[in-house]
Amino acid sequence: MAARPRFLLSGYYGFGNLGDEALLEIIVARLRSRWPGCAIDVLSGNPAQTARDFDVEATPRMDVARVRHAIERADVVLSGGGGLLQNVTSLRSLLYYANVIRSAIRAGKRTMIFAQSVGPLDFFGRAVVRNFCRGIAGATVRDERSRVLLQALLPGVAVQRTADPVFLFEPGAAPLDLAAEGLGADTAPLVVVSVRKWHGNEATVQALAAAVDRLAAEHDARVAFLPLGGSADAEVSTAIIRRCASTPVLLPDYPLAQAAQVIGRASFVIGMRLHALVIAAHAGVPFIALPYDPKVSALCEELRYPIGPLFAPGQALPPPAELARRLDDAWDRRDELAAHLRRVQPEIAALAERNFDIVSDVVSGDAPKAAGVEG
Repeated sequence: MAARPRFLLSGYYGFGNLGDEALLEIIVARLRSRWPGCAIDVLSGNPAQTARDFDVEATPRMDVARVRHAIERADVVLSGGGGLLQNVTSLRSLLYYANVIRSAIRAGKRTMIFAQSVGPLDFFGRAVVRNFCRGIAGATVRDERSRVLLQALLPGVAVQRTADPVFLFEPGAAPLDLAAEGLGADTAPLVVVSVRKWHGNEATVQALAAAVDRLAAEHDARVAFLPLGGSADAEVSTAIIRRCASTPVLLPDYPLAQAAQVIGRASFVIGMRLHALVIAAHAGVPFIALPYDPKVSALCEELRYPIGPLFAPGQALPPPAELARRLDDAWDRRDELAAHLRRVQPEIAALAERNFDIVSDVVSGDAPKAAGVEG
């Protein structure tokens, strides 16, 4: 392969989700660091914006002919990162991402499942992954649950557990002044809340409003909602704020680096969004999770996080007294939780970097096989 390979990236890019845009920023930077002068093309929901923001080529992800052409031009196709191979969001989504993989394999391209969370998959979803992804050159996943599942579906591939590349993200924007949002001079501890749409919306809105009010009343915290998924997250945040007796604020739709700065300044984070928790963990900011999806629970397992979730959106809620106990316990243990995150951070960062070592193996044709599989 040429010293300057051409990469094609397939993921949930170009939709304004800051977590996925952070993934793309890290991937592009690391590929360019390892292969100076390499070409990078991104399948995007907003090609013009993606090309402008990341100085890459970008292809409209739903233009079948242009996607086919992008695959034909590529040397290496990376599917990920993110939670792409699952059919909880929709079967259509799974078929889209799996078909990109299948098309790349059929075109003879070195194809890799990259830094993904895999599943949940029902019977049909497992069949899609098993059949569409047969022949990939390598695979890395963000958690052990995903590794076990994908290894069972693709026994000929050495599926390797790594970590989310966003653990390597470092915000580099100018320092953020939060005074305009009423958060500048106040010495009260800052709590950042990151939520998204979910099933069972009404009960969760009520529970989160109660949690915010308790943080304000019992712990003198200043609470700010940070939308990482654009207007949809802002809409959910607003619904919660309207139920609060206290006065939490809704922060603007910040650019990625500034959103990361806000999380880094917090004393505590309540998070549904996976990458809000990843950025918090990377910054050593204690958090309590709201696992709307197994990938959030899996992150806590990979971090060996010492406390459980506040509750799982869409499932039966614990009694209000139990929710208050869990919140107070997490708040009181903030120093312990922050120290734990600082201890595990070097290990997790090394696993995140390992994703790109496996890309190197795929580029060179030296990706490891599963045990017992001949080359």
